[in-house]
Amino acid sequence: MTTEVGDLPVAAQWFQFTALDERITLIREPYARGLLRANLWHLRGRDRDLLIDCGLGVTALAPLLVERFGRVPVLVLTHAHLDHMGSAHEFDEVWAHPLEHVDDPAPGSLHGPTLAAQLGLDETLPPALLTARPHGDYDLGTYRVRPATPTRLLADGDVVDVGDRPLTVLHLPGHTPGSIALFDEHDGTLFSGDVIYDDVLLDSLPGGDPGQYAQSLRRLRDLPVRLTHPGHDHGFGQDRLHQLIDDYLSTK
Repeated sequence: MTTEVGDLPVAAQWFQFTALDERITLIREPYARGLLRANLWHLRGRDRDLLIDCGLGVTALAPLLVERFGRVPVLVLTHAHLDHMGSAHEFDEVWAHPLEHVDDPAPGSLHGPTLAAQLGLDETLPPALLTARPHGDYDLGTYRVRPATPTRLLADGDVVDVGDRPLTVLHLPGHTPGSIALFDEHDGTLFSGDVIYDDVLLDSLPGGDPGQYAQSLRRLRDLPVRLTHPGHDHGFGQDRLHQLIDDYLSTK
């Protein structure tokens, strides 16, 4: 299939790195459109580094992390959608919930109408879901999500430890069957993936379940979350978290 891309420019730098503090770096793909522009979170640890989600996989990510941080991180996938696991095949250590089929993911597409059909979306997506190419000979029409081999299966209550910062795994199904978040119980920081973000929450994609989603959000509301680092858009505090949850639950 030929993707209608017109004359997309070539990006000078595909990934955007923003250091939030000495330990947390936000990584984005600014040339991904709309719903495919995900947040990747790099956590610096004493014994190992952690990467929460890894973007679309249109160009190599792992070498850039080695160049910037000096080592390849462990990759934790919050779920197996294309914008969160596209680069997973680059990493030796891939941790995910067993209900997320990272070893046999949906193919995905950077052609808007094709992706909309795969996801069952009613909205019209633009033909090209990138606004630039990662390099000059890149063909959006050849894009496919490559499978990855999970090296650790995560369950609710597991602890992910980088040596000096333990994070608790929360299994919060609803967006997908195996969606997880990571919660720092010591300082109240939540890395939420697509369980919650500051926009319309999607519960009707393949594998989505509104009933489970509501249960997950009720559980999340009872936790002492101080700050949420979501899988999309900007972060927010406890008041906004509760408002987003309450707005969703009021429609169910």
